[in-house]
Amino acid sequence: MVNVDTVYQKVLTIANKEQRGYITPLEFNLLANQAQLEIFEEYFAGLNQTIQMPGIDSPYADLTSILEDKISVFQQSLGVAQFAALPVSGTNFRITLPDDVYRIVSLYLGDSEAEKLNNIHFQHVKKQGPLTKPTLTRPVYNLQRFFLRIHNGNPVDPSVTDVSMHYIRRPVKPEWGYVVVNEQALYNASTAQDFELHASEETTLVLKILGLAGVVMQKQDIAAIGQQV
Repeated sequence: MVNVDTVYQKVLTIANKEQRGYITPLEFNLLANQAQLEIFEEYFAGLNQTIQMPGIDSPYADLTSILEDKISVFQQSLGVAQFAALPVSGTNFRITLPDDVYRIVSLYLGDSEAEKLNNIHFQHVKKQGPLTKPTLTRPVYNLQRFFLRIHNGNPVDPSVTDVSMHYIRRPVKPEWGYVVVNEQALYNASTAQDFELHASEETTLVLKILGLAGVVMQKQDIAAIGQQV
């Protein structure tokens, strides 16, 4: 993790140099969240590129391994018990997703892994014949904006509620917590939330936040700092 106060102080030091401008705690928190999400999403784009490159024997220099380690911090699982109270409608399970879901890694109906289909294929597969339609051992699912639909090809069976899922969650929003004393914002660790990114991302976070702050404050020299990332 990266300490949010360390990043804030560095951002302020650079932004205030030669009176370039002041970044309020509220502005910092908004920009910090945006910067963290951008870096987080870059992990997946980077991973997509590195897996197509020849592997390197050393784990310390293997970019694929490094990115996978950074992403692994955000791996989550939802067990059967957490789905047990959800309603079943027809042969479709309507499952509301947690707010922090970023990407589903795998979804199981009992011991059978479900295949992910887009909306068109999901609608089509429900009309297939008995030999090719989904079954309890060959389920499919469709991801929509706020919920999942799972199709198992069988009539309603109240006992079939053993759904589990592995997914990548979004990072928790960083927060520079503070209290106001004599009209000055002072850091308050008890209400703060550090960045969840790897410690190696500290410099990148500082640069990205400065770049975003430069755009907000219309300071080209500060915005140019963010282009170094």
